[in-house]
Amino acid sequence: MLKPKVGFVVYGVHKDGLLDPAGQPFIDEQLIENSRHSLRQAGLELVEHDTVIASKAEARACLNRFKKMDDLDALVMFSGTWVWAAHLVAAIRDFAGTGKGLVLWTHPGSQGWRPVGGLVMHGALKEIGIPHRFVYGDHAQPAEIDRIASYCRAAHMKNKLNMSTIGVFGGRGMGQTCGVADPSQWMKVFGVDIDSRDTTALLETARAIPDREVDNARKQIQPLFSVPLPDGTAADRSIRIYLALKKILAREKWDFYTIQSFPGLGDDYSATCFAQSLMLNDGMATSTLSDFNTAMSVKLLLDLSQTPVYYGDLQHIDKTNNEIKIIGDGACPPGLTGKLHPAKFAEHGIPTEGQAGGISVDLAAGLEQ
Repeated sequence: MLKPKVGFVVYGVHKDGLLDPAGQPFIDEQLIENSRHSLRQAGLELVEHDTVIASKAEARACLNRFKKMDDLDALVMFSGTWVWAAHLVAAIRDFAGTGKGLVLWTHPGSQGWRPVGGLVMHGALKEIGIPHRFVYGDHAQPAEIDRIASYCRAAHMKNKLNMSTIGVFGGRGMGQTCGVADPSQWMKVFGVDIDSRDTTALLETARAIPDREVDNARKQIQPLFSVPLPDGTAADRSIRIYLALKKILAREKWDFYTIQSFPGLGDDYSATCFAQSLMLNDGMATSTLSDFNTAMSVKLLLDLSQTPVYYGDLQHIDKTNNEIKIIGDGACPPGLTGKLHPAKFAEHGIPTEGQAGGISVDLAAGLEQ
């Protein structure tokens, strides 16, 4: 399960046991604990700072600590009371340079001028252009907590993508323009390196795999299907492509990949549908036709859901009954069937889309009741 790691910092000048005119502490410790509990219940792993910060020295020490945590995804700054924004903003700006997420959270209630403390910080960060999410909401309101949790999950995904690598086998498939990517743009936006290889490396690796390794793979794959794996060259080549993909990804240490499929492999050796289906079933994010948009979508969905992901073409929209038909040309993880409709096999390969042939997955996706 995805569990963002989030720092939790309380700020405010009325602290260290200072009492209001009614004799109540300005800092409501029970409210703070309840707020932390709500964040944990929402799936966040909290790293708490044990000092309520107010001075420049406290802010610098606190933010410097979190700045150095490479595995930190975001920071939640909780308004305890009013604060002098100028004492915190420089340290926050320095932390923001890491690119990690930043949330300002103010809980409703006038005690200690909490809303003022939150709003002055929100205004200060807007004034100097520091991206952040401002939340004014009760810890007992799920919608408000979800605004914090969803932002932290997004920060986790952003952090996870940073310095990752997507591998590319071949070039653009089927003349797709909308799925292409500029390596410099992806590095600038996501921090992701695009590392390409010609499909000859994949072919050579597939052909060099011993027959006994293919036989062992057949035994491991078979339980995913309700009928026997087909015999023959087409099926063996489909399995070899799958094994070759796993070998190269492990060797190159790629985090996800995309593949041209055809023209190329689908004409010269084997359609890639079966291999793509099994890679998706293994939890590896991928796409065909070198469609980078799909690859990124699958990567995010897999990391967020931890279940197999299906991608396909939006083939038809029936506006009269709000029905959409999505076709994936046989690339579908067999694990999507649940126990209701066990997966079978189909053949793939037509003159315009990979005449070399190969096997693909035939299934009806269903949820277990």
